[in-house]
Amino acid sequence: MRRIDALVLLSTFSHTGLVVAKGLPRGVGPEFAKFFETETGFNCIGNPAITLRPSQINDDSCDCPDGSDEPGTSACAYLDPLSPEQPVRDSLTGTTNTTTSLPGFWCVNQGHIGSYVPFMFVNDGVCDYDLCCDGSEEYAQAGGVQCENRCDAIGKEWRRLEEDRRKSKEKSAKQRRSLVKEAQELRRTVESRITSLKQELEGLEIKKGDLQKKLEEVERSEKGKVVKTEGQGGKLGVLLSMAKKRVSELRDTLDKVLDQRDDLQDRVEQLEDILRKFREEYNPNFNDEGVKAAVKSWEDYAAGTPAEKSELSDADIMEVLKEDSEDSGINWAEFEEEDVASDADIVYNLEAYLPAPVRDYIHAKLNLLRIWLIENGVLADNPTSSGESRLVAAARELLESVKSDFSSKTATLEDQERDLAKDYGPDDIFRALKGKCVSTDVGEYEYELCWIDRTTQKSKKGHGNTSMGNFVKIDTELADEEERADGKGLGKGRRMVLRYDNGQGCWNGPNRRTDVWLACAEKDEVWRVSESEKCVYKMEVGTPAACDDVHEPGVRTKDEL
Repeated sequence: MRRIDALVLLSTFSHTGLVVAKGLPRGVGPEFAKFFETETGFNCIGNPAITLRPSQINDDSCDCPDGSDEPGTSACAYLDPLSPEQPVRDSLTGTTNTTTSLPGFWCVNQGHIGSYVPFMFVNDGVCDYDLCCDGSEEYAQAGGVQCENRCDAIGKEWRRLEEDRRKSKEKSAKQRRSLVKEAQELRRTVESRITSLKQELEGLEIKKGDLQKKLEEVERSEKGKVVKTEGQGGKLGVLLSMAKKRVSELRDTLDKVLDQRDDLQDRVEQLEDILRKFREEYNPNFNDEGVKAAVKSWEDYAAGTPAEKSELSDADIMEVLKEDSEDSGINWAEFEEEDVASDADIVYNLEAYLPAPVRDYIHAKLNLLRIWLIENGVLADNPTSSGESRLVAAARELLESVKSDFSSKTATLEDQERDLAKDYGPDDIFRALKGKCVSTDVGEYEYELCWIDRTTQKSKKGHGNTSMGNFVKIDTELADEEERADGKGLGKGRRMVLRYDNGQGCWNGPNRRTDVWLACAEKDEVWRVSESEKCVYKMEVGTPAACDDVHEPGVRTKDEL
Protein backbone atom coordinates (compact mmCIF):
# COMPACT_ATOMS: atom_id res chain seq x y z
CA MET A 1 0.00 0.00 0.00
CA ARG A 2 1.15 3.51 -0.77
CA ARG A 3 0.62 6.93 0.68
CA ILE A 4 1.22 10.52 -0.46
CA ASP A 5 0.52 12.40 2.74
CA ALA A 6 0.49 15.85 1.20
CA LEU A 7 -2.51 14.90 -0.90
CA VAL A 8 -4.51 13.06 1.76
CA LEU A 9 -7.28 14.93 3.59
CA LEU A 10 -9.41 13.32 6.28
CA SER A 11 -12.88 14.79 6.15
CA THR A 12 -14.47 16.07 9.34
CA PHE A 13 -17.83 15.16 7.85
CA SER A 14 -17.14 11.47 8.44
CA HIS A 15 -17.15 12.05 12.21
CA THR A 16 -20.69 13.43 12.07
CA GLY A 17 -22.02 10.46 10.12
CA LEU A 18 -22.61 12.48 6.95
CA VAL A 19 -22.12 10.45 3.79
CA VAL A 20 -22.58 11.23 0.14
CA ALA A 21 -26.23 11.11 -0.85
CA LYS A 22 -27.33 8.49 -3.33
CA GLY A 23 -27.33 9.68 -6.91
CA LEU A 24 -24.13 11.72 -6.60
CA PRO A 25 -21.31 10.88 -9.00
CA ARG A 26 -18.68 8.43 -7.79
CA GLY A 27 -15.77 9.94 -5.83
CA VAL A 28 -17.55 13.14 -4.70
CA GLY A 29 -16.76 14.17 -1.15
CA PRO A 30 -19.45 15.49 1.23
CA GLU A 31 -18.25 19.08 1.10
CA PHE A 32 -18.47 19.14 -2.73
CA ALA A 33 -21.89 17.47 -3.02
CA LYS A 34 -23.68 20.77 -3.57
CA PHE A 35 -21.86 21.30 -6.87
CA PHE A 36 -23.12 18.01 -8.31
CA GLU A 37 -26.73 18.06 -7.12
CA THR A 38 -28.12 19.11 -10.50
CA GLU A 39 -29.83 17.44 -13.38
CA THR A 40 -29.60 20.19 -15.96
CA GLY A 41 -25.91 20.87 -16.19
CA PHE A 42 -22.64 21.03 -14.28
CA ASN A 43 -20.58 24.19 -13.79
CA CYS A 44 -16.88 23.64 -13.31
CA ILE A 45 -16.06 24.42 -9.68
CA GLY A 46 -13.04 26.57 -10.43
CA ASN A 47 -14.50 27.98 -13.63
CA PRO A 48 -18.27 28.46 -13.12
CA ALA A 49 -18.63 30.03 -16.54
CA ILE A 50 -17.98 26.64 -18.13
CA THR A 51 -21.10 24.44 -18.16
CA LEU A 52 -20.97 20.73 -18.97
CA ARG A 53 -23.64 18.14 -19.59
CA PRO A 54 -24.30 15.66 -16.76
CA SER A 55 -23.09 12.91 -19.04
CA GLN A 56 -19.64 14.48 -19.10
CA ILE A 57 -19.16 13.82 -15.36
CA ASN A 58 -16.76 10.90 -14.79
CA ASP A 59 -16.57 10.14 -18.52
CA ASP A 60 -12.79 9.66 -18.19
CA SER A 61 -12.16 12.92 -20.08
CA CYS A 62 -10.79 16.01 -18.34
CA ASP A 63 -13.18 18.71 -19.61
CA CYS A 64 -12.87 21.29 -16.78
CA PRO A 65 -9.57 23.21 -16.45
CA ASP A 66 -9.54 22.39 -12.74
CA GLY A 67 -10.48 18.70 -13.26
CA SER A 68 -13.63 19.04 -11.18
CA ASP A 69 -15.70 17.08 -13.71
CA GLU A 70 -13.75 13.86 -12.96
CA PRO A 71 -14.12 13.24 -9.20
CA GLY A 72 -14.24 9.45 -9.68
CA THR A 73 -11.57 8.77 -12.33
CA SER A 74 -7.87 9.36 -12.82
CA ALA A 75 -8.39 11.31 -16.04
CA CYS A 76 -7.23 14.60 -14.46
CA ALA A 77 -4.46 13.12 -12.32
CA TYR A 78 -1.85 14.87 -14.45
CA LEU A 79 -3.00 18.34 -13.34
CA ASP A 80 -0.44 19.77 -10.95
CA PRO A 81 0.27 23.46 -10.15
CA LEU A 82 3.95 22.58 -9.70
CA SER A 83 4.38 20.86 -13.06
CA PRO A 84 6.10 22.68 -15.93
CA GLU A 85 3.88 24.32 -18.47
CA GLN A 86 3.25 22.16 -21.53
CA PRO A 87 0.46 22.04 -24.14
CA VAL A 88 -2.26 19.44 -23.66
CA ARG A 89 -4.54 18.33 -26.49
CA ASP A 90 -8.16 19.49 -26.11
CA SER A 91 -7.31 21.32 -22.83
CA LEU A 92 -9.10 24.65 -22.37
CA THR A 93 -6.06 26.09 -20.65
CA GLY A 94 -3.55 24.46 -22.96
CA THR A 95 -1.29 23.48 -20.03
CA THR A 96 -0.92 21.01 -17.18
CA ASN A 97 0.24 23.80 -14.89
CA THR A 98 -3.19 24.06 -13.25
CA THR A 99 -4.54 23.88 -9.71
CA THR A 100 -7.14 21.15 -9.13
CA SER A 101 -10.32 22.03 -7.23
CA LEU A 102 -10.87 18.54 -5.82
CA PRO A 103 -8.48 17.03 -3.24
CA GLY A 104 -8.87 13.50 -4.58
CA PHE A 105 -11.17 10.51 -4.94
CA TRP A 106 -13.54 10.25 -1.95
CA CYS A 107 -13.72 6.86 -0.23
CA VAL A 108 -16.74 6.65 2.07
CA ASN A 109 -15.11 3.89 4.19
CA GLN A 110 -18.37 2.98 5.94
CA GLY A 111 -17.52 1.76 9.47
CA HIS A 112 -14.26 3.70 9.54
CA ILE A 113 -13.22 7.22 8.51
CA GLY A 114 -13.82 8.57 5.04
CA SER A 115 -10.80 9.95 3.24
CA TYR A 116 -9.53 11.25 -0.06
CA VAL A 117 -7.23 9.17 -2.26
CA PRO A 118 -4.92 10.84 -4.80
CA PHE A 119 -6.41 10.57 -8.28
CA MET A 120 -3.28 8.80 -9.55
CA PHE A 121 -4.12 5.88 -7.22
CA VAL A 122 -7.56 5.33 -8.78
CA ASN A 123 -7.77 2.09 -10.80
CA ASP A 124 -4.02 1.56 -10.70
CA GLY A 125 -4.36 -2.10 -9.72
CA VAL A 126 -3.25 -1.58 -6.08
CA CYS A 127 -5.52 -1.85 -3.04
CA ASP A 128 -4.71 1.19 -0.89
CA TYR A 129 -6.32 -0.03 2.33
CA ASP A 130 -4.53 2.55 4.49
CA LEU A 131 -6.52 5.24 2.62
CA CYS A 132 -9.48 3.48 1.13
CA CYS A 133 -10.38 0.50 3.29
CA ASP A 134 -13.58 -0.21 1.32
CA GLY A 135 -11.59 -0.76 -1.91
CA SER A 136 -13.85 1.56 -3.89
CA GLU A 137 -10.94 3.30 -5.63
CA GLU A 138 -10.37 0.09 -7.65
CA TYR A 139 -13.92 -0.13 -8.97
CA ALA A 140 -12.74 -0.96 -12.51
CA GLN A 141 -10.78 -4.02 -11.24
CA ALA A 142 -7.80 -3.06 -13.38
CA GLY A 143 -5.55 -6.02 -14.04
CA GLY A 144 -8.12 -8.30 -12.44
CA VAL A 145 -7.54 -6.82 -8.98
CA GLN A 146 -10.55 -7.01 -6.67
CA CYS A 147 -10.26 -5.03 -3.41
CA GLU A 148 -12.46 -6.38 -0.65
CA ASN A 149 -14.06 -4.13 1.94
CA ARG A 150 -11.96 -4.28 5.13
CA CYS A 151 -13.40 -1.23 6.86
CA ASP A 152 -15.01 -3.19 9.71
CA ALA A 153 -11.71 -4.74 10.85
CA ILE A 154 -9.62 -1.66 10.14
CA GLY A 155 -12.18 0.62 11.80
CA LYS A 156 -12.36 -1.62 14.86
CA GLU A 157 -8.58 -1.58 15.25
CA TRP A 158 -8.47 2.18 14.69
CA ARG A 159 -11.13 2.74 17.36
CA ARG A 160 -9.18 0.55 19.75
CA LEU A 161 -6.05 2.61 19.13
CA GLU A 162 -8.06 5.82 19.50
CA GLU A 163 -9.37 4.60 22.86
CA ASP A 164 -5.82 3.79 23.97
CA ARG A 165 -4.71 7.25 22.88
CA ARG A 166 -7.65 8.82 24.72
CA LYS A 167 -6.79 6.98 27.94
CA SER A 168 -3.13 7.86 27.53
CA LYS A 169 -4.08 11.51 27.06
CA GLU A 170 -6.14 11.45 30.26
CA LYS A 171 -3.26 9.88 32.22
CA SER A 172 -0.84 12.43 30.76
CA ALA A 173 -3.18 15.27 31.74
CA LYS A 174 -3.41 13.88 35.27
CA GLN A 175 0.38 13.69 35.48
CA ARG A 176 0.60 17.27 34.26
CA ARG A 177 -1.83 18.48 36.92
CA SER A 178 0.31 16.76 39.58
CA LEU A 179 3.42 18.46 38.21
CA VAL A 180 1.68 21.85 38.22
CA LYS A 181 0.60 21.41 41.85
CA GLU A 182 4.14 20.42 42.83
CA ALA A 183 5.59 23.37 40.91
CA GLN A 184 3.17 25.79 42.56
CA GLU A 185 4.08 24.48 46.00
CA LEU A 186 7.78 24.84 45.21
CA ARG A 187 7.17 28.41 44.05
CA ARG A 188 5.28 29.21 47.26
CA THR A 189 8.21 27.78 49.21
CA VAL A 190 10.62 30.10 47.38
CA GLU A 191 8.32 33.08 47.96
CA SER A 192 8.02 32.21 51.65
CA ARG A 193 11.78 31.84 51.89
CA ILE A 194 12.30 35.25 50.28
CA THR A 195 9.88 36.88 52.74
CA SER A 196 11.59 35.18 55.67
CA LEU A 197 15.06 36.20 54.47
CA LYS A 198 14.00 39.82 54.07
CA GLN A 199 12.67 39.87 57.62
CA GLU A 200 15.84 38.23 58.94
CA LEU A 201 18.02 40.72 57.08
CA GLU A 202 16.07 43.64 58.55
CA GLY A 203 16.69 42.25 62.03
CA LEU A 204 20.36 41.59 61.29
CA GLU A 205 20.77 45.13 59.95
CA ILE A 206 19.51 46.54 63.23
CA LYS A 207 21.57 44.06 65.25
CA LYS A 208 24.67 44.88 63.23
CA GLY A 209 24.28 48.60 63.96
CA ASP A 210 23.77 47.96 67.67
CA LEU A 211 26.82 45.69 67.86
CA GLN A 212 28.94 48.25 65.99
CA LYS A 213 28.02 50.88 68.56
CA LYS A 214 28.67 48.41 71.37
CA LEU A 215 32.12 47.60 70.00
CA GLU A 216 33.03 51.27 69.79
CA GLU A 217 31.86 51.80 73.38
CA VAL A 218 33.86 48.81 74.61
CA GLU A 219 36.96 49.97 72.76
CA ARG A 220 36.72 53.40 74.33
CA SER A 221 36.15 52.00 77.83
CA GLU A 222 39.01 49.50 77.54
CA LYS A 223 41.71 51.91 76.41
CA GLY A 224 44.28 52.45 79.07
CA LYS A 225 43.24 49.48 81.20
CA VAL A 226 45.78 46.85 82.14
CA VAL A 227 44.95 43.51 80.55
CA LYS A 228 45.04 40.84 83.24
CA THR A 229 45.74 37.24 82.44
CA GLU A 230 43.26 34.61 83.55
CA GLY A 231 43.69 33.80 87.24
CA GLN A 232 44.88 37.25 88.33
CA GLY A 233 43.04 39.13 91.04
CA GLY A 234 42.77 36.33 93.57
CA LYS A 235 39.85 34.00 94.14
CA LEU A 236 37.25 36.73 93.63
CA GLY A 237 38.78 37.64 90.24
CA VAL A 238 38.81 34.02 89.13
CA LEU A 239 35.22 33.53 90.26
CA LEU A 240 34.18 36.72 88.49
CA SER A 241 35.84 35.59 85.26
CA MET A 242 34.18 32.17 85.43
CA ALA A 243 30.75 33.67 86.18
CA LYS A 244 31.00 36.13 83.30
CA LYS A 245 32.08 33.37 80.91
CA ARG A 246 29.24 31.12 82.09
CA VAL A 247 26.63 33.86 81.63
CA SER A 248 27.94 34.49 78.10
CA GLU A 249 27.71 30.77 77.26
CA LEU A 250 24.14 30.55 78.59
CA ARG A 251 23.16 33.64 76.63
CA ASP A 252 24.62 32.15 73.40
CA THR A 253 22.80 28.87 74.04
CA LEU A 254 19.53 30.70 74.61
CA ASP A 255 20.06 32.60 71.36
CA LYS A 256 20.54 29.33 69.46
CA VAL A 257 17.46 27.80 71.10
CA LEU A 258 15.47 30.88 70.03
CA ASP A 259 16.66 30.46 66.44
CA GLN A 260 15.71 26.78 66.48
CA ARG A 261 12.30 27.65 67.89
CA ASP A 262 11.73 30.20 65.10
CA ASP A 263 12.73 27.65 62.45
CA LEU A 264 10.38 25.02 63.90
CA GLN A 265 7.58 27.58 64.16
CA ASP A 266 8.07 28.46 60.47
CA ARG A 267 7.84 24.79 59.51
CA VAL A 268 4.68 24.32 61.60
CA GLU A 269 3.11 27.35 59.90
CA GLN A 270 4.04 25.95 56.47
CA LEU A 271 2.53 22.56 57.33
CA GLU A 272 -0.63 24.19 58.67
CA ASP A 273 -0.89 26.26 55.49
CA ILE A 274 -0.56 23.09 53.36
CA LEU A 275 -3.27 21.33 55.39
CA ARG A 276 -5.51 24.40 55.28
CA LYS A 277 -5.22 24.56 51.46
CA PHE A 278 -5.82 20.81 51.29
CA ARG A 279 -9.02 21.30 53.33
CA GLU A 280 -10.17 24.13 51.07
CA GLU A 281 -9.27 22.58 47.72
CA TYR A 282 -10.11 18.87 48.16
CA ASN A 283 -13.22 17.50 46.42
CA PRO A 284 -15.76 16.51 49.13
CA ASN A 285 -17.59 14.41 46.54
CA PHE A 286 -14.51 12.25 46.05
CA ASN A 287 -15.43 9.16 48.08
CA ASP A 288 -12.06 8.45 49.71
CA GLU A 289 -12.33 7.61 53.41
CA GLY A 290 -8.62 8.27 53.98
CA VAL A 291 -8.90 11.82 52.62
CA LYS A 292 -12.07 12.49 54.62
CA ALA A 293 -10.41 11.21 57.82
CA ALA A 294 -7.39 13.46 57.18
CA VAL A 295 -9.64 16.49 56.66
CA LYS A 296 -11.63 15.65 59.84
CA SER A 297 -8.38 15.36 61.85
CA TRP A 298 -7.26 18.76 60.57
CA GLU A 299 -10.59 20.34 61.54
CA ASP A 300 -10.30 18.85 65.04
CA TYR A 301 -6.74 20.10 65.32
CA ALA A 302 -7.69 23.61 64.10
CA ALA A 303 -10.64 23.75 66.53
CA GLY A 304 -8.38 22.84 69.43
CA THR A 305 -5.71 25.46 68.70
CA PRO A 306 -5.56 27.89 71.65
CA ALA A 307 -6.50 31.45 70.83
CA GLU A 308 -3.78 32.91 73.01
CA LYS A 309 -0.28 31.67 73.56
CA SER A 310 0.99 31.56 77.11
CA GLU A 311 4.67 30.96 76.46
CA LEU A 312 7.39 33.45 77.23
CA SER A 313 7.20 36.42 74.90
CA ASP A 314 9.99 37.29 72.45
CA ALA A 315 10.42 40.66 74.15
CA ASP A 316 11.27 38.92 77.45
CA ILE A 317 13.75 36.62 75.71
CA MET A 318 15.41 39.48 73.83
CA GLU A 319 15.74 41.36 77.11
CA VAL A 320 17.71 38.40 78.52
CA LEU A 321 19.86 38.28 75.37
CA LYS A 322 20.93 41.91 75.68
CA GLU A 323 24.58 42.53 76.43
CA ASP A 324 25.32 43.23 80.09
CA SER A 325 25.69 46.92 80.85
CA GLU A 326 24.90 49.54 83.44
CA ASP A 327 21.26 49.56 82.30
CA SER A 328 20.73 45.87 81.57
CA GLY A 329 21.76 42.59 83.21
CA ILE A 330 24.88 42.52 85.37
CA ASN A 331 27.14 45.55 85.54
CA TRP A 332 30.42 43.68 85.57
CA ALA A 333 32.30 46.98 85.67
CA GLU A 334 31.32 47.42 89.31
CA PHE A 335 33.28 44.28 90.15
CA GLU A 336 36.17 44.76 87.72
CA GLU A 337 36.84 48.50 87.62
CA GLU A 338 38.74 48.80 90.84
CA ASP A 339 40.98 45.81 90.25
CA VAL A 340 41.54 46.52 86.57
CA ALA A 341 42.14 50.24 86.66
CA SER A 342 43.91 50.75 89.95
CA ASP A 343 47.31 49.53 88.82
CA ALA A 344 47.18 51.65 85.68
CA ASP A 345 46.16 54.71 87.69
CA ILE A 346 49.12 54.24 90.06
CA VAL A 347 51.57 53.88 87.17
CA TYR A 348 50.21 56.75 85.08
CA ASN A 349 49.86 59.16 88.06
CA LEU A 350 53.18 58.30 89.64
CA GLU A 351 54.71 61.47 88.26
CA ALA A 352 52.31 63.56 90.35
CA TYR A 353 54.18 62.53 93.50
CA LEU A 354 57.63 63.38 92.14
CA PRO A 355 59.54 66.64 92.62
CA ALA A 356 59.20 69.15 89.78
CA PRO A 357 62.85 68.89 88.52
CA VAL A 358 62.53 65.20 87.72
CA ARG A 359 58.87 65.23 86.60
CA ASP A 360 59.57 65.81 82.88
CA TYR A 361 62.18 63.09 82.77
CA ILE A 362 59.87 60.55 84.44
CA HIS A 363 56.96 61.60 82.20
CA ALA A 364 58.98 60.81 79.06
CA LYS A 365 60.05 57.46 80.46
CA LEU A 366 56.45 56.56 81.38
CA ASN A 367 55.29 57.35 77.83
CA LEU A 368 57.95 55.00 76.47
CA LEU A 369 56.78 52.38 78.96
CA ARG A 370 53.14 52.86 77.86
CA ILE A 371 54.13 52.32 74.20
CA TRP A 372 56.09 49.22 75.14
CA LEU A 373 53.16 47.82 77.15
CA ILE A 374 50.73 48.45 74.22
CA GLU A 375 53.08 46.91 71.68
CA ASN A 376 53.55 43.84 73.88
CA GLY A 377 49.82 43.35 74.55
CA VAL A 378 49.85 44.31 78.21
CA LEU A 379 47.64 47.35 77.66
CA ALA A 380 44.54 47.48 75.43
CA ASP A 381 44.68 49.84 72.45
CA ASN A 382 42.65 50.63 69.29
CA PRO A 383 40.65 47.93 67.39
CA THR A 384 43.58 46.96 65.17
CA SER A 385 45.87 46.20 68.08
CA SER A 386 46.82 42.55 68.51
CA GLY A 387 46.65 42.94 72.29
CA GLU A 388 42.98 43.93 72.72
CA SER A 389 41.10 42.81 75.82
CA ARG A 390 38.85 39.76 75.92
CA LEU A 391 35.76 41.98 76.08
CA VAL A 392 36.79 43.88 72.92
CA ALA A 393 37.67 40.62 71.15
CA ALA A 394 34.30 39.10 72.09
CA ALA A 395 32.39 42.19 70.91
CA ARG A 396 34.33 42.22 67.66
CA GLU A 397 33.82 38.48 67.12
CA LEU A 398 30.06 38.83 67.64
CA LEU A 399 29.90 41.74 65.21
CA GLU A 400 31.89 39.83 62.57
CA SER A 401 29.62 36.83 63.03
CA VAL A 402 26.51 38.96 62.40
CA LYS A 403 28.20 40.57 59.37
CA SER A 404 29.03 37.14 57.98
CA ASP A 405 25.48 35.92 58.58
CA PHE A 406 24.11 39.07 56.91
CA SER A 407 26.35 38.59 53.86
CA SER A 408 25.41 34.91 53.56
CA LYS A 409 21.68 35.58 53.81
CA THR A 410 21.95 38.44 51.30
CA ALA A 411 23.57 36.10 48.77
CA THR A 412 20.87 33.48 49.44
CA LEU A 413 18.14 36.09 48.96
CA GLU A 414 19.59 37.16 45.62
CA ASP A 415 19.72 33.52 44.47
CA GLN A 416 16.11 32.95 45.51
CA GLU A 417 14.92 36.12 43.77
CA ARG A 418 16.72 35.11 40.56
CA ASP A 419 15.14 31.68 40.78
CA LEU A 420 11.68 33.19 41.27
CA ALA A 421 12.10 35.40 38.19
CA LYS A 422 13.41 32.54 36.03
CA ASP A 423 11.24 31.18 33.20
CA TYR A 424 10.12 27.65 34.10
CA GLY A 425 7.57 27.37 31.30
CA PRO A 426 3.75 27.37 31.45
CA ASP A 427 2.45 27.21 35.02
CA ASP A 428 6.07 27.08 36.23
CA ILE A 429 5.84 23.36 35.42
CA PHE A 430 9.56 22.72 34.87
CA ARG A 431 10.22 23.87 38.44
CA ALA A 432 8.91 20.43 39.47
CA LEU A 433 11.30 18.70 37.02
CA LYS A 434 14.41 20.80 37.62
CA GLY A 435 17.47 18.63 38.28
CA LYS A 436 15.74 15.36 37.34
CA CYS A 437 17.30 13.41 34.49
CA VAL A 438 16.15 10.97 31.81
CA SER A 439 18.31 9.04 29.34
CA THR A 440 18.30 6.60 26.42
CA ASP A 441 20.80 4.28 24.73
CA VAL A 442 21.67 4.94 21.08
CA GLY A 443 24.39 2.72 19.66
CA GLU A 444 27.61 3.08 21.60
CA TYR A 445 26.39 6.13 23.53
CA GLU A 446 23.95 6.96 26.28
CA TYR A 447 22.28 10.35 25.91
CA GLU A 448 21.10 12.06 29.08
CA LEU A 449 18.80 15.04 29.51
CA CYS A 450 18.72 16.82 32.85
CA TRP A 451 15.80 19.24 32.93
CA ILE A 452 16.70 22.95 33.01
CA ASP A 453 20.33 21.91 33.53
CA ARG A 454 22.39 20.09 30.86
CA THR A 455 22.51 17.45 28.11
CA THR A 456 25.29 14.85 28.05
CA GLN A 457 26.66 12.18 25.73
CA LYS A 458 28.12 9.25 27.70
CA SER A 459 30.36 6.71 26.07
CA LYS A 460 29.64 3.04 26.85
CA LYS A 461 33.28 2.17 26.12
CA GLY A 462 34.71 4.24 28.95
CA HIS A 463 35.77 7.23 26.85
CA GLY A 464 34.22 9.70 29.30
CA ASN A 465 31.30 12.09 29.05
CA THR A 466 30.79 14.92 26.59
CA SER A 467 28.74 18.02 27.37
CA MET A 468 26.17 18.64 24.65
CA GLY A 469 25.03 21.97 26.10
CA ASN A 470 23.80 23.84 29.15
CA PHE A 471 20.25 25.09 29.51
CA VAL A 472 19.64 28.61 28.17
CA LYS A 473 15.92 29.18 27.57
CA ILE A 474 12.50 27.77 26.72
CA ASP A 475 11.40 28.40 23.14
CA THR A 476 8.67 27.27 20.71
CA GLU A 477 8.95 26.04 17.15
CA LEU A 478 6.64 24.57 14.50
CA ALA A 479 6.80 20.78 14.07
CA ASP A 480 5.67 19.17 10.81
CA GLU A 481 5.82 15.40 11.19
CA GLU A 482 3.32 12.62 10.58
CA GLU A 483 1.71 11.00 13.60
CA ARG A 484 3.42 7.78 14.61
CA ALA A 485 1.45 4.62 15.31
CA ASP A 486 3.04 4.28 18.75
CA GLY A 487 2.30 7.92 19.58
CA LYS A 488 5.99 8.68 20.20
CA GLY A 489 6.38 11.57 17.80
CA LEU A 490 6.21 15.36 17.56
CA GLY A 491 3.29 15.44 15.10
CA LYS A 492 2.20 18.76 13.63
CA GLY A 493 1.88 22.11 15.35
CA ARG A 494 3.70 24.36 17.81
CA ARG A 495 5.98 22.51 20.22
CA MET A 496 8.07 23.63 23.18
CA VAL A 497 11.81 23.48 22.55
CA LEU A 498 14.41 23.67 25.31
CA ARG A 499 17.65 25.28 24.11
CA TYR A 500 20.94 23.94 25.47
CA ASP A 501 24.03 25.84 24.28
CA ASN A 502 27.77 26.17 24.92
CA GLY A 503 28.57 22.50 25.26
CA GLN A 504 31.98 20.94 24.74
CA GLY A 505 33.70 22.10 21.57
CA CYS A 506 33.83 19.76 18.58
CA TRP A 507 37.14 18.92 17.03
CA ASN A 508 37.71 21.52 14.33
CA GLY A 509 34.16 22.76 14.85
CA PRO A 510 31.81 24.85 17.04
CA ASN A 511 30.66 24.16 20.58
CA ARG A 512 27.99 21.50 20.82
CA ARG A 513 24.37 22.49 21.35
CA THR A 514 21.09 20.58 21.71
CA ASP A 515 17.50 21.45 20.81
CA VAL A 516 15.18 19.39 23.00
CA TRP A 517 11.78 19.08 21.29
CA LEU A 518 8.94 18.14 23.63
CA ALA A 519 5.70 16.28 22.98
CA CYS A 520 2.93 15.05 25.27
CA ALA A 521 3.44 11.64 26.91
CA GLU A 522 2.48 9.79 30.09
CA LYS A 523 6.05 9.79 31.42
CA ASP A 524 9.42 11.40 30.77
CA GLU A 525 11.14 9.50 27.98
CA VAL A 526 13.83 10.28 25.39
CA TRP A 527 12.49 8.95 22.08
CA ARG A 528 15.14 9.84 19.54
CA VAL A 529 18.48 11.65 19.27
CA SER A 530 19.86 12.82 15.95
CA GLU A 531 22.64 15.12 14.74
CA SER A 532 20.93 17.47 12.29
CA GLU A 533 24.23 19.15 11.47
CA LYS A 534 27.75 19.03 12.82
CA CYS A 535 27.67 19.28 16.62
CA VAL A 536 23.98 20.33 16.60
CA TYR A 537 21.74 17.69 18.15
CA LYS A 538 17.98 17.22 18.06
CA MET A 539 16.49 15.36 21.00
CA GLU A 540 12.84 14.32 20.85
CA VAL A 541 11.38 13.81 24.32
CA GLY A 542 7.97 12.84 25.62
CA THR A 543 6.80 14.35 28.92
CA PRO A 544 3.55 15.22 30.72
CA ALA A 545 4.94 18.76 31.01
CA ALA A 546 4.32 19.26 27.28
CA CYS A 547 0.67 18.20 27.38
CA ASP A 548 -2.16 20.66 26.88
CA ASP A 549 -3.47 22.52 29.90
CA VAL A 550 -6.36 20.13 30.53
CA HIS A 551 -8.31 20.79 33.70
CA GLU A 552 -9.46 18.05 35.99
CA PRO A 553 -12.97 16.78 35.14
CA GLY A 554 -15.64 18.46 37.26
CA VAL A 555 -13.38 21.37 38.25
CA ARG A 556 -14.54 24.70 36.88
CA THR A 557 -12.02 27.32 35.88
CA LYS A 558 -12.33 31.08 36.23
CA ASP A 559 -13.07 31.44 32.53
CA GLU A 560 -16.09 29.14 32.93
CA LEU A 561 -17.66 31.19 35.74
